[in-house]
Amino acid sequence: MVTSQGTASISFPFPSVWGIHSSIAGRTIIWGTLTINSIIENRVVGTVNFRGRPIPINGFWNESTKQIAFDSPYATFSGNLTIIDDQQSRIRHFILQGRFLMKPPSLHAGESGSWIATTDIALNEFPISGNAYTGQLPPVGAFLTTNILHQHQNFWGRTI
Repeated sequence: MVTSQGTASISFPFPSVWGIHSSIAGRTIIWGTLTINSIIENRVVGTVNFRGRPIPINGFWNESTKQIAFDSPYATFSGNLTIIDDQQSRIRHFILQGRFLMKPPSLHAGESGSWIATTDIALNEFPISGNAYTGQLPPVGAFLTTNILHQHQNFWGRTI
C-alpha cells in the first residue's frame, strides 16, 4: 500500500490511529494510542496518548528502510515497520516495533524498553508491492495492541 502526500510515498496509512504497548525488562509500563497525523518529506507529526491526554510527537520516517524515530516530551522511540497480510481474515496488519529511552522529566528517565504499535485495514483497501509478509503470524503484542486500539475506538459505544 502506498499513501501519497506531497512527493513522498509511504507504506502505511495516515492519518492513522495505532494501539501501543511498552515495557521495561518485560514488565508492562503503559499502553495507549499512537496517532500519526501526517508524514510529509519524511517528517512524522502526531500524538501519543497514554493517560487520556494526547502528547505531541515529532520524528522521521525512512521509507527505504521502513524505520521510524520520534520524540515525545518524555521518551525517544525508534522502530521498524512490518506488514503482514492475513489472507483468511482479509486483514492487513501494520506493526511498528522497537526500543524507547525515557528522558526527563519522566520518573523513569534513563530507563529503556521495548514498544509495539499496531493498526490494521481490510486487505483489499490498498495494493502493496513486494513488502508484505504473507503467511507469517503477527507477534503476540500485535493482538494485545489491536485489542487496545479497538477498545479505545469502541469505548461505551463511541469513539474517544
